[in-house]
Amino acid sequence: MTQHRRPPDQRSPLQYVKGIGPKRSAALESIGITTVDDLLYYFPRGYLDRSTIVPISSLKSFAAKREEVTVIGDVFRQEARRSKRSNRIIFFLTIRDNTGYVQCVWFEGIKWVREAFEVGEMLAVSAVPTLDKLGRPQFVHPEFDRLRGALEEDEPDWGKMFNTGAIIPKYSSSSDLGKVGLDSRGFRRILRTATQQHTNGLTDPLPKNIRAARQLPDLPNALKAIHFPADFAELKTARTRLKFDELFYWELMMAFRRKANTETKGISFIIESKLARTLVDSLPFGLTAAQRRVTREIAGDMRSTHPMNRLLQGDVGSGKTIVALMAMLVAVENGYQVAFMAPTEILAEQHVRTLKSFLAEMPVNLRLLIGGQRKKLREEILEDIRSGRANIVVGTHALIEENVQFARLGFVVIDEQHRFGVVQRAGLKEKGSSPDVLVMTATPIPRTLAMTVYGDLDVSTLDEMPANRRPIRTAIRMEDQKERVYSFVRQEVQQGRQAYIVFPLVEDSEKVDLKAATSEFERLRRDVLPDLSIGLLHGKMKSEEKEEVMRQFKAGKVHVMVATTVIEVGIDIPNASVMVIENAERFGLSQLHQLRGRVGRGADQSYCILIANYGWFDKGMKNNPMETQREKEHARLRLETMAETADGFKIAEVDLKLRGPGELLGTRQSGMPEFRIANIVEDAEILLLARDEAFALIGRDPELRMDDHAPLRDHFFELYRESWNLGAVG
Repeated sequence: MTQHRRPPDQRSPLQYVKGIGPKRSAALESIGITTVDDLLYYFPRGYLDRSTIVPISSLKSFAAKREEVTVIGDVFRQEARRSKRSNRIIFFLTIRDNTGYVQCVWFEGIKWVREAFEVGEMLAVSAVPTLDKLGRPQFVHPEFDRLRGALEEDEPDWGKMFNTGAIIPKYSSSSDLGKVGLDSRGFRRILRTATQQHTNGLTDPLPKNIRAARQLPDLPNALKAIHFPADFAELKTARTRLKFDELFYWELMMAFRRKANTETKGISFIIESKLARTLVDSLPFGLTAAQRRVTREIAGDMRSTHPMNRLLQGDVGSGKTIVALMAMLVAVENGYQVAFMAPTEILAEQHVRTLKSFLAEMPVNLRLLIGGQRKKLREEILEDIRSGRANIVVGTHALIEENVQFARLGFVVIDEQHRFGVVQRAGLKEKGSSPDVLVMTATPIPRTLAMTVYGDLDVSTLDEMPANRRPIRTAIRMEDQKERVYSFVRQEVQQGRQAYIVFPLVEDSEKVDLKAATSEFERLRRDVLPDLSIGLLHGKMKSEEKEEVMRQFKAGKVHVMVATTVIEVGIDIPNASVMVIENAERFGLSQLHQLRGRVGRGADQSYCILIANYGWFDKGMKNNPMETQREKEHARLRLETMAETADGFKIAEVDLKLRGPGELLGTRQSGMPEFRIANIVEDAEILLLARDEAFALIGRDPELRMDDHAPLRDHFFELYRESWNLGAVG
């Protein structure tokens, strides 16, 4: 995880903070807090303020409105009871204030919560209140925060202080931290000491002129106010400063990377290409205006003496492959080799089939390198790469293995690039001497995310679909409507078309999911569609088996392909007109959009049918009821978004809001930092300001050599030492 810290000479061991002994120090180390600096950056997860605190007597009205509220009261009673109906143990905690009583209920984590509370201690309890069978308000699996212990009086009486407008910070904790007194109340105690004793001497690495221009407080005051703000105006200012810091330092890295790229000597290609012209002339369709524009942008990069570092993004079916192939042919005609890396074997194999069809009459040697190939074939391919006979090599991460040696690698294409780690991308680029790099994605990327993750790359966008594409009709159907859906599939097949039926396959339940998909395939073949030819495709099959079933599907011998998400990208069967997605509520939004893009690739009207089973959340998830309800609502929004729009960028915006950038791209894979406080969805305005300041600063002082920038230089290189070594790779 990216840590936003200051230089090591300003970091003191935890032993200097009053109230932290060996046990607490060990517990804090387990969550990555090893210095006072780490502790100061352990920000509150939220705050209690008078506006959200209500008397217990008013909870019924908030239950009707389904609003989350907080009550403050003493623990009056607690007990664990076994349910007669389900035979499971349920924990009940009764809280009281001077207006009444409310019961808190836990169905999960009983072992921990039954030991967690003392009668008489003061708690702040937060949740959306519900009503029990007798119509009484209750909290189910609420969040709670200890304000004062039953016997301890050495902390302010926060309950009384609410009358004077106090803002109480709430800190994340765990059962292990709680055992050594580091619940939220314990964190408040040690952070009060830390902010009072260890902030005033801090050096602020952010230059004064930037602070003044953006009206940002200095770092010591921001750190004090984030933990113990005097009012919400001060809290907002502190949060803005700390968000700005995270985004500014990251954008500074983007500015350094982009500058480094412009100073690196690359290949200057002659872009006039007979091969590329032959390709365009042979196409049965004309290029779109967007394809022509992006081709010119790439050609300009290739002509330049600096290495190309460009992201090509375009929705499913927008024609990225043709654009990339024209650039690859330019490189080949200039005497260079091309490496084309794809995330899965199925996608790599599909790319080879597609490229072969375009290159049929051209003198271009195309090879495929993937794991599991026969030894003799693999040695032959490796020799072709080594000798330079292989002009274009398509492969998976097998391309970056040590024994793969290119004779003259000049152009690199990375498809669905967010699926690769930064180190993998760097490894492929290092196979050549400053080759041009084109990274592609069919997952449209919202602007703020593109600036954060790909701020050092030039971005080209294919925002126009080919004229012959008909919009795909998308519908949501419930589990009990499946038979009608299968009847519709049969009708389409009888009219000469083909269909996909896709089942979820997620990591934490892969075996169960695969078994379900396989057994459903047998049921469909035996009982539901016995008159049709049905194939099965999943990632655990051998390469030859996958290749054979895909060949039969492409030839029309298989009418319906039952598959897992292995077909999410890269499969191109123009005759397939129906995509049925089972348990669609379990899929991510971008995944649903990718799957839908597998149909609608021919002239016929195509359909995507999302079969939803929201009851799965109740059965398959052990979350508390509030969490389960939230997951259901998110699932409904995903499916409704799919039914309402086919615009990949609108879909990506909704997906970003629902999942956040780290989950959307995979933080570790993309190189996306894990920000502690900044949120690129909510903080787009701060991101733009931080980017402007970072790029302007590198423009004025490219190596941060000015005296005023010395603290910033030290902080930056400590912060991003590891990333710096990968700086040339997008």
